[in-house]
Amino acid sequence: MGRLAEDIRSVRERDPAARSLIDVLLCYPGLHAVWGHRITHALWGAGLRLPARVIAQLVRFATGIEIHPAAQLGHRLFIDHGMGVVIGETAIIGDDVTLYQGVTLGGTGKERGKRHPTLCDRVFVGNNANILGDITIGENSRVGAGSVVLQDVPPNSTVVGVPAHIIYREGKRVLITDPRDVKDPLSDAVIALSQRVEELETRIHELCGEQARIHEQHPLTAEELERIRYRQERNQMRDYVQMGEGI
Repeated sequence: MGRLAEDIRSVRERDPAARSLIDVLLCYPGLHAVWGHRITHALWGAGLRLPARVIAQLVRFATGIEIHPAAQLGHRLFIDHGMGVVIGETAIIGDDVTLYQGVTLGGTGKERGKRHPTLCDRVFVGNNANILGDITIGENSRVGAGSVVLQDVPPNSTVVGVPAHIIYREGKRVLITDPRDVKDPLSDAVIALSQRVEELETRIHELCGEQARIHEQHPLTAEELERIRYRQERNQMRDYVQMGEGI
């Protein structure tokens, strides 16, 4: 009974919409899914794996939340709204963790062994976030809505994006100066463009320096260059006029 009361209290503390005990007991599928998992986890540990899977499926149909019986859940897990939440077989969740709807704690392939994430204490995961593979989300970290996390997240960090990257750590803003840190598939293209811009800026500075030196050494030559440039622009305008004749 102590665990049940603890679960109810955690819901009322973290969700301002929970107005009464009856409201929590009847209208929170995340709470029902956690309680159902305790039954299936006990059956799984006792070697009754088929009954555990069957009951887990019934809980899934009733709540919209799929938790594998072998997953390890800590104290006071709060699954808000809950529809579409998936927690894989080897996932480990610490205490006081909050998950919103659509969160997936999944694997990245068909490998055996530990293949699902570990969420440490007091982790917050926004809606529709995907945390994939045998990675660890450190204590007090936050995963932004819609993020795809593929690598470990250090404690006291905030990550966002696809793939996710750190934007806050230990309460301080993390500025990305190297596009490689984003680990986006388009990072190589961004890096190439950045290098090309630097090359063009360098070339422009060189040309400006050359033109200044020419003007200092040969003023008439510089004036002649200006005349040539003017003639070229005038010829281009004449071509445009000829193309428009007869309209």
